[in-house]
Amino acid sequence: MNIKYPNLLSPIKIGNLNFRHRMFSAPMGATDITADCCLGPRSVGFYELRAKGGAAAVTVSELVVHPETDGSHMLHLNLQTVGSLASFTYTADAIRRHGAVPSVELSHSGQYAGTYMADKDKKASLCQYGPSDGVRPDGMPVKGLTKEQIADIVKSYADAASLAKRAGFEMVMVHAGHGWLINQFLSPWFNKREDEYGGCFENRIRFAREILTAIRAEVGVGFPIELRMSGSELFDGGYDLEEGCKIAHALEDLVDIIHVSAGSYQFGFFNTHLPMFAPHGDNVYLAAEIKKHVSVPVATIGAISDPEMMEEIIASGKADIIYMARQLLADPFTPNKIFAGNEDEVVKCLRCFTCMAERPTTQTRRCAVNPLIGREIDGMEVTPVLMPKKVLVAGGGVAGLKAAITAAQRGHLVVLCEKSDAVGGILKSEQAIDFKREMYELGLTLETQAKKAGVEIRLNTPVTPELVEDEAPDALILAVGSNPIVPPLPGIDGENVVVVNDYYKAPEKVGSSVVVLGGGLAGCECAVHLANEGKKVHLVEMRDTLAPDCNIRHRPILMQKIDENVTVHLKTSGLRVTDKGLVCMDPDGSEVLIPGETVVCAVGQRANRADVDALRYGAPFVREVGDCIRPANITKAMYEGYHAGLDI
Repeated sequence: MNIKYPNLLSPIKIGNLNFRHRMFSAPMGATDITADCCLGPRSVGFYELRAKGGAAAVTVSELVVHPETDGSHMLHLNLQTVGSLASFTYTADAIRRHGAVPSVELSHSGQYAGTYMADKDKKASLCQYGPSDGVRPDGMPVKGLTKEQIADIVKSYADAASLAKRAGFEMVMVHAGHGWLINQFLSPWFNKREDEYGGCFENRIRFAREILTAIRAEVGVGFPIELRMSGSELFDGGYDLEEGCKIAHALEDLVDIIHVSAGSYQFGFFNTHLPMFAPHGDNVYLAAEIKKHVSVPVATIGAISDPEMMEEIIASGKADIIYMARQLLADPFTPNKIFAGNEDEVVKCLRCFTCMAERPTTQTRRCAVNPLIGREIDGMEVTPVLMPKKVLVAGGGVAGLKAAITAAQRGHLVVLCEKSDAVGGILKSEQAIDFKREMYELGLTLETQAKKAGVEIRLNTPVTPELVEDEAPDALILAVGSNPIVPPLPGIDGENVVVVNDYYKAPEKVGSSVVVLGGGLAGCECAVHLANEGKKVHLVEMRDTLAPDCNIRHRPILMQKIDENVTVHLKTSGLRVTDKGLVCMDPDGSEVLIPGETVVCAVGQRANRADVDALRYGAPFVREVGDCIRPANITKAMYEGYHAGLDI
């Protein structure tokens, strides 16, 4: 077999372990943590799926080593809690049986205890411990750890590692980055101690060295210990990359892998978890520089989903290992697909933060493009049918494509009809917005998957009652989508008006000054894109807030981008379009002209119910999916399409 990515797919030996290639699954929090902080059955399925998908190692996150000073409701491992050791043993088994190395992340949140708790009132009642007494930037008081507590925490890391090994884990990752406790000791910004654990560099690394030494004494030689660190804290007052290199060099004698991440929770969430506005692999430079200063293998992470980029990183010596987290939510089978040469079927992470918004909101996991995530044991996997049926799918957007793929994978005979000249639906409009390119590519990937699954795709073919009668399908999936809302304003049909869905067809029509009418998610993201191009952008929204339809993780960075480059007009209604711009009614009830050469209409979508009503009785099995029910998002479309395909 021809190996397209020989460096990425080459094995690597670390300690006494052989890893099958260089693609590792990064720590991601468990999905169902029991009341006594054990791994629930859904969590076992969650981690096992990444092993099934071909990752060389799968890391369980986060095992809180010292609950007495870290009150987060995350995983605990001890012999006193019935089922604790067993839950970890079952998880390690589930990972190992698919050829992956099971690893567990040992963690202490320090002064950020309770970060992921849904009950924020309870979080506020926790005692936050750190290296030093103080007050967090958000006003939360922090209590400095005593030497006795430090010694007990050091021992707890070793005890947790020992129990993890006993449970069958073959590697441990010590979390010393992102502003968590070990990082707080390493950081000159957090650490204001005046004893042997604070002050000079040698004192600030003492806590980490004691922890790593204690772990090694418990797990023995040859058992890999991985150190996860921020290559730079990336904020004024924190340590920079130069000191990050010193930290890595000072600790490498105690570890087998140095895993280089970035940033600090309080100041750099979007440095650690790169948003769609950042370049892919934006933090690789940190690992590349640290690798020059150490002799142990170095791992890198940060919005890396393209196998060409992965291969270049390994081949050029920037890093030895590629870690993926969100990408392996979007497509757990990314490693297997790359190994088999089917990289064109890899579903790329959209970096939409659906996954990270769901956890603090509902304490579960969900992915915009993968309906299986968090529900791996719910009997939702694609299984072959005994009696194939003829399936007609009306509409080639996200929901229609996903339904067609799933039905075809089950063995049904599937015909998908799309009224336009290309599938992808509303995703086609994303191709002109640089930071949303993955959304456009999702449509292309789904089309590839559909064709490989045997779906017959007919373009320029609207589904009518007559066509349905001629085809006589056993099942009819209605995925006829939505239409953009165009308000009946005078001048809205002028040459200087562009509907946001159609922007990709003629981006050159948009002038150097723009008024975007509509401050929902689509309008906000279009405004940011146009501002990034150097245009002067005004954003008009009749409500008192922007993008209420945006999730709680994506919205802060989107609002930051809006604040940087876009002039916002809230509680402002469009009245008419002129060749000078958009005449509006401001919050005081006065008419004002908001100037712009072009007006972009982005006021929302309306479900295409007329086509649904015309076709709803076209087959013995009929299912509506996606925006034709109610315009929403990719997450809803993928979920409904997938289940429609399963239900036939």
